[in-house]
Amino acid sequence: MKAHNLPMESFWMPFTSNRAFKQKPRLVERAEGMFYYTPDGRQVLDMVAGLWCCNAGHGHPAIVQAIQAQAAEMDFAPPFNFAHPAAFEVADMLTDITPAGINHVFFTNSGSESVDTALKIALAYQKERGQAARTRLIGRERGYHGVGFGGISVGGMPANRMQFSNTMIPGVDHLPHTHLLEQNAFSRGLPEHGIELADELENILNLHHPSNVAAVIVEPVAGSAGVLMPPKGYLKRLREICDRHDILLIFDEVITGFGRLGDNFAAQAFGVTPDIITAAKGLTSGTVPMGAVFVRDEIYDQFMSKPGSSIELFHGYTYSAHPLAVAACKATQHVYADEGLFQRAAEMAPVFEDALHSLQGEPHVIDVRNYGLMGAVELAAVEGQPGARGMEMVQKTFDAGLMIRVTGDTLAFSPPLIMQESHIQQAVETLRTLLKTL
Repeated sequence: MKAHNLPMESFWMPFTSNRAFKQKPRLVERAEGMFYYTPDGRQVLDMVAGLWCCNAGHGHPAIVQAIQAQAAEMDFAPPFNFAHPAAFEVADMLTDITPAGINHVFFTNSGSESVDTALKIALAYQKERGQAARTRLIGRERGYHGVGFGGISVGGMPANRMQFSNTMIPGVDHLPHTHLLEQNAFSRGLPEHGIELADELENILNLHHPSNVAAVIVEPVAGSAGVLMPPKGYLKRLREICDRHDILLIFDEVITGFGRLGDNFAAQAFGVTPDIITAAKGLTSGTVPMGAVFVRDEIYDQFMSKPGSSIELFHGYTYSAHPLAVAACKATQHVYADEGLFQRAAEMAPVFEDALHSLQGEPHVIDVRNYGLMGAVELAAVEGQPGARGMEMVQKTFDAGLMIRVTGDTLAFSPPLIMQESHIQQAVETLRTLLKTL
C-alpha cells in the first residue's frame, strides 16, 4: 500500500532522497499565513518561508486576487518582439528600490536562470566593450548559484558538482568560503574575523591576470550552504579589488533580496553596490515562478550603443515577464510596501537573534549565527555519519509541527517577514526540546 494511497513513484523529487521520503513522506496540503497544513489537518509552523521565498507569508489575499484576475484577462504574452504594458510598469517599480545606478532589469523564471543570465550578460558585456579576453569567472567555495551549468560551475557545493564534474564550463576559479567556525562561533550579526579572505581574490587574479577575468560572483550571505555570513568589511574589500582591476561584481541575492535582511537588498543592508544583482524567490513571494537580473546603467548602455536595430543580446526565455508572474510581482511589491514588511523584518531581527542564541549550550549545538531574518544552528555531526543528525531533526521537527531546512548538520531558518514573536518562541522551544532527544 502506497503512503496516503498516493501514486508516489512517478514524481522524481528534486534535491530529495526519493527512496527515504516515499517510505515516510512529509506532505503538506494547504497553507495560510505562517502555517502549512498536512492532509490530516495538522498545523506546521513555517520557519523557512517555503524555501526562502514566501516573504509575505502564504495565501495573501491581495496577491491571490491579482493572479486570479490576470489569469482571467490574459494568460500569456510573447516576450520576443511583443510585450504587455504591466511588464514595463513592474520593471520600473522594481528599479525604484534597487541601489542607485542600477536601473535596468532582465526577467527570468528562477534563481538558476537569473544566475546563468547574469554570467552571460557579464561575458557579453566584456566582449561588447572590446575586452573579449575577459572570459574567466570567479565564484566561491560553498557558494550556491542554482543548478544551471553556469551556476554549478561558479558554485562551490561539492555534492551539486560531483555528478557533472566533466561537463562544467571552463575558466572558473573559486575564492575560499568565509565560515571560520573556530574564530567566529556564536557571532551575532557579521563575524569579526575573516576580512583577509577577500584578499585571496588578488592571488587568483595574479594567477590568471586581471585582464582575463570577467566577473566575480558571490552571495552576500551564503544561504543554501548553511547561512554563512560575510566577515565585517569583506564585501567592501571585494568591491575595492574588483574596481581596481575593472572586473564586474555580481551579488546573487536570490535569497537575500526583498526584505530578508531588513532592507530592499543585501547590497543596501551592507552598503556595497555590485554591478549586477540576481533575484527570484521573494520577487513574487514564491507564488508564481519569476526571476530577475538587475544591471548597472553602464552595462545596459554598452549594449544599447550598438548601431542599427539588431538584437542587442541573443538571450531570453519564453516565459520572461509572464503575465501571471508580473501580476504576482506587482501585487507582492505593493504588499511589502503597504504593510512595511522590510521594516518589520529589521525590527524583528533582534528578537529573532536573541531567541536563536538562547540555544547556545543545548546538546550538540556548536554554533549559532544570524543576520536579519536569516539564521542557522549548527550541530556536531554524528561520527562517520555527516548529515544524519540534521535529517533526524527535519523529521522530528515536522512531527512536532515545525518546518525547518537543513544543510548537512546545519539547521537553517528564514521565516516569513510577517512572523510574530510568538512564532519565534514556539520554534525555538520546539527545537530546545527536540535537541535533548538526539
